Amino acid sequence: MQNVGLGYLTLGRSAKTLSGGESQRIRLAAQLGSNLRGGLYVLDEPTIGLHPRDNLRLLATLGALREKGNSLVIVEHDDETMRRADHIIDLGPRAGVHGGEVVASGTLQEIKRAKNSETGRCLKSPLCHPTRQSRRSLRTVDQWIEIRGATANNLKKIDVRFPVGRLTVITGISGSGKSTLMHDVLWPAVRDELEEKKRAGNGELFKLVGGAGAIEAVYEVDQSPIGKTSRSTPGTYVKVFDEIRNLYAQLPVSRMRGYSGSRFSFNAEGGRCETCKGQGVI
Repeated sequence: MQNVGLGYLTLGRSAKTLSGGESQRIRLAAQLGSNLRGGLYVLDEPTIGLHPRDNLRLLATLGALREKGNSLVIVEHDDETMRRADHIIDLGPRAGVHGGEVVASGTLQEIKRAKNSETGRCLKSPLCHPTRQSRRSLRTVDQWIEIRGATANNLKKIDVRFPVGRLTVITGISGSGKSTLMHDVLWPAVRDELEEKKRAGNGELFKLVGGAGAIEAVYEVDQSPIGKTSRSTPGTYVKVFDEIRNLYAQLPVSRMRGYSGSRFSFNAEGGRCETCKGQGVI
């Protein structure tokens, strides 16, 4: 558990409270104690959400599996992982229908020399951050969201300020309290202030000193599924499909037959295929 950067987890932690990356690394930790040789390990972006310190630990763990005589195939965007790889396969050149081709294949140096490889260009000449060469000064910020005495999970009565109208990043090693500060403190504090209500027990966890008055709305964008049913799609979630259905309902044939927008929904009876119930398969 320490080797894969999960030393902060208690052994009694409920599985449903773990993030996707934590769950994946626990599965990896379960394999470290085995003496399996000749196995093929397939990992999909294992470094997501990892602090650079934990990232190096994970890469050392993967190297140990390789040294035992196993093969590892990893889907990854992390440049350090690519630099440690024995062989790299770069797919592209673009996404979706414009992808699906092997742009380059070989060692790190061969990928760097590939003319059509975006990955090779980025590895050869890393992007400069920030791209505008300088960061915006906070001296001109008049309004701050200020929270005092935040106490939840790992947080120990901390005081913190967030500048309004700026891009703020919360960082730190895994398990240091980043998600707790955002999900359990900042987001509910601003939300409740906008709704002019006080969440039960908030007074003991933290106190919102001020700054929420400069905010008009608060939205949480997390990694939860975008729909409640298997029929949900990006089109239905962002409401684009609503406009398409309304457009179809305004066509002359639709108006002549009395079709409403629901006639063109794959979630409603009459609009969906009754054989597959809108699932898309029989």
